[in-house]
Amino acid sequence: MSENALSKLILDSAFRIHSALGPGLLEHVYEVILAYKLRKQNLEVARQVPIPIVYDVLEFEEGYRADLIVERSIIVELKSVEALLPVHWKQLFTQLKLKDFRLGLLINFGDEHLKNGIRRIANKL
Repeated sequence: MSENALSKLILDSAFRIHSALGPGLLEHVYEVILAYKLRKQNLEVARQVPIPIVYDVLEFEEGYRADLIVERSIIVELKSVEALLPVHWKQLFTQLKLKDFRLGLLINFGDEHLKNGIRRIANKL
């Protein structure tokens, strides 16, 4: 499945969740439910995946954790905040580079209108 088709499935599921539950729940709640909905569509979903940082000969896993990795190709970073900040998309872009992934989705369930809380981040696309 293409990254675009996969991202559409992810976003469709996110919209359904947001419509049913609204904004204001903890990020962890949205993460569990989104992973569940995607798995129901027979997609491979990994939660809280460590993203190691390698510098010279030093490698450590304390750097980042991806909220969700879908089909081993898209990182989904979830927020439940009043507004997204530039640091949020910068962190996701760094995760994409570290994993050598091409596409990431930043989804803020805290926004009253979910469409305003979505950022698609591309790395070498």
